[in-house]
This record gives sequence, structure tokens and C-alpha cells, in this order.
Amino acid sequence: MGIDTMSSHQESIHPTKADFAALVLANILLATGPLFVRVADVGPVAAGFWRMALALPVLALLASRGGPIKLTRGLVLALVVSGLFFAADLASWHLGIVRTKLANATLFGNSASLMFPIYGFVVARAWPTRRQGGALGLAAVGAILLMGRSYELSPQNLVGDLLCLLAGLFYTFYFVMIARARTALAPLPLLAISTLASVLPLLLLALALGERIVPSNWTPLILLALCSQLIGQGLMTYVLGRLSPLVVGLGLLAQPVAAALIGVLVFGEHLGLPDLAGAILIGLALVLVRQPDRNAV
Repeated sequence: MGIDTMSSHQESIHPTKADFAALVLANILLATGPLFVRVADVGPVAAGFWRMALALPVLALLASRGGPIKLTRGLVLALVVSGLFFAADLASWHLGIVRTKLANATLFGNSASLMFPIYGFVVARAWPTRRQGGALGLAAVGAILLMGRSYELSPQNLVGDLLCLLAGLFYTFYFVMIARARTALAPLPLLAISTLASVLPLLLLALALGERIVPSNWTPLILLALCSQLIGQGLMTYVLGRLSPLVVGLGLLAQPVAAALIGVLVFGEHLGLPDLAGAILIGLALVLVRQPDRNAV
């Protein structure tokens, strides 16, 4: 199940409006993750463990209704590796969330929005078309405007920023493995097996760090599992088999927009003209990249 197989599989798929809607909704729900991690009364890595552990029985039940699953050795290896990358992503990101500002965590944690499209262009052995380049440019300017006012580079945030940037790298690797596996497996069993592979590493790391594991308030963790893993990551796994790396990457920038809105609703923050302009530019980038393009990646 190599790169060429993934590329030809994606070229044969014609994305629908529902695919793009699923991408946006996935990122809106994933943007709630940092909030639930911060309010949970367990350690940040332990929160990642419960996100996976609470979602796993539901995913396993749903996946079992689809009938027998044919797994090759290569597919199992890809799913295990994807789970390990996802565990590394969650551990790094959750540790970073509590060591830097939410704006910084969102910005660096979604650096896959740049790295995953680059991977897509390398796979296709092609430069971005004019439309794709324009969409990337609009998205980049929008992200800078949206995050620029609240971003703060300081020694106090350095460790958290680096952890979130590392999480973005691990998330890119996770996307690559899941996109390959999606050529041979449906979203639910794929997500269930990948989730299973990430549970034990997260628990062991949380224990090694001496974190509190058992919560006294389960609500934030249940919401984290529901919004981020079951629905958010479930939809993301689905669209990874339907949309190109460029579109998925740009879709990740919906998370900073959603994070800004969460800041308004939960923390009483105010959006200025740069924030609104950034959100509009990201929206325009998503509209532009949806237009038909013979050379789309």
C-alpha cells in the first residue's frame, strides 16, 4: 500500500459538498480539545489517554457492525504506526497546551496545515497551480492576522511552543499513515484500530510523568472523547480518504478560527478587525481550493 496507490485512489474520488462540510465540522470540534484539557482535573497526557480510552469501546462497537475486517500485515503495521504517531502528537500537544498560551498552542499544533500539503505536492511530483498557490497565500495571511494579536513569543512559552510544534510534526506523520490506510479500510475500523494502538503508550507516559490519572470530574474527559475523538477525529479520518492533502491542510486552519470564537464565548475575549479579516481570508482560501482544478493534489 504505497504512495502511488494513495495518489491514484484520491484522483478517482470526486469530493462533494458534504466532504467539505465534514472537514470544517471536524476542525471546529477538534478546536474544543484544548479547552477540555485545561479544565480536566487530570494530567495533560492522562487527558489524552482518557480521550482515546473512553472513545475506544464506542468505536469498536460501531466498527464491528460493518462485518469482518480483512487486515494484511502491511495494513496492521500502518495502523499501529499511525496510533503511535497520534499518541506522540497528543502527548506533545497536551503538554504544550498547559505550558503556553492557547493561541500559541493552536498555531503550532496545526503546523500540519503547511506540512501535509507539502507532502501532497511531493507525492504528486508537481508544483502548486496558480489557484492552489493563491489559496495557500490567502490562508497564510489569514492565519497570521488571526493569531498575530494574541501570539506571544517569550521565554516562558518556549518549551510549550516547541512541544506544540513537535505535535504538529507528529500529526503530519499520522495523516500520512491514515491517508494510506484509507485506500484499503473504511473510516470506523481504521479509527478504532489506530485508537487502540495509542491507548497504552499514552497511559504509560502519563504514569511515567507522575500525572494524576483518575479524575474526580468526568465531564471534561467525556466531552473530550466525544467531540475530539469520536466525532472530530472520526470525520477527519473520513475526509482523509476523500480530499487532497492541500484541502485537508487548509481545513486545519478552521481550528484557529474556532479557537478564537471559543475565546469570545467562554473567556469573554473580543475580536478585532485583524481577527475578522483573518477568518474571512481563511474562509476564502477554503472556497478557492474547492474550485475544480485538473492539477489538484
